[in-house]
Amino acid sequence: MAQRYGQEIRRRVPEVDATIGTQSWPKIATLLSALQERPGAGRRPDIVEWGGDVTASVTRRATTGASAYVKITDGCDAGCAFCAIPAIKGPQRSKPAADVLREVRELAAHSVREIVLIGQDSTAYGRDRGERDGLPPLMRSIMEAAPEVQWLRLMYAYPQHVSAPLIEVMAASSRVCHYLDLPLQHGHPDVLRRMRRPHDVDQVVRLADELRQAMPDIALRSTFIVGFPGETEQEFEALLAFMRRLAFDKVGVFAYSREEGTPAADYPEQVDEATIAERYDRAMLCQQEISLQRNRAQIGRQLPILVEGSGEGLVVGRSYREAPEVDGMVLLAGQAPIGEFLTCRIIGAQEYDLIAESAEPAQAPSGAS
Repeated sequence: MAQRYGQEIRRRVPEVDATIGTQSWPKIATLLSALQERPGAGRRPDIVEWGGDVTASVTRRATTGASAYVKITDGCDAGCAFCAIPAIKGPQRSKPAADVLREVRELAAHSVREIVLIGQDSTAYGRDRGERDGLPPLMRSIMEAAPEVQWLRLMYAYPQHVSAPLIEVMAASSRVCHYLDLPLQHGHPDVLRRMRRPHDVDQVVRLADELRQAMPDIALRSTFIVGFPGETEQEFEALLAFMRRLAFDKVGVFAYSREEGTPAADYPEQVDEATIAERYDRAMLCQQEISLQRNRAQIGRQLPILVEGSGEGLVVGRSYREAPEVDGMVLLAGQAPIGEFLTCRIIGAQEYDLIAESAEPAQAPSGAS
């Protein structure tokens, strides 16, 4: 909001002390210093600019837990009809590899054991610098630079950019989580065309097959939008069929929201809110059935669990199959410090969470059996 509506915020909300935009965030320390030096006096030190270094590297510190996100790209070139990110953050830019490695080393020095690589399109890393497939070598460099990091997880992978070298890196290293997030947004080619998204649904099916052949234990995640303008009941039913066909382990469903300044906001045939809500509920119920089935398939497996919390006789953690903050948890009785790996046997499954037993220190945190 500060990036897009900075002047409007200043005009309508005089109580705001300052505004800083998405392309100026590395200057936040300067902004706070100015506020401390001139509390309530004169013009507010607003920093909202365009063309800033959205991938600037700053000193990293772990906050809580043993996992941390590392942004390797920012901005986006995709131009999806429903998305305002290009208007807010500008074109895609990649963080220099040296800066990424420095951040990872700093986090590892502060007991972070899981690094999650993110970007609007993580698989586009390096393309703005002319690199054709820059992500696989970056991942290799991270593992070499920070041997203390036991899990390396990849989020937001554009399906058309998942290359054979990337699959090879994921399959070859036990430290790379056999987990991949593929934000697809829909399963009907006509809706995808209106979204200005890649619409080759069969290519996505082939990719899922390739990933599962290379890594039979891989957990696949995706996100879908329901109620996009013009979505018919037939197209929505095709989405449900697509979800059942691919059987993603994890899925996020979003109700379409009309975003000001995007092409889709001006599309005719906007779907009414009641229909959107009804389709959201149906999509969630569809995925809950799939998720429960996929979780039940884990019963009997022995998995390393990264502890995220413990108290009152309950340990809460995650296996390689669950990304922090967006997926379910693994629950088991006992006590353990945050950041420790435990070897657990899965004994129960719910729609989102797994139940485990026998917490012991893990010998090989990255593997599974």
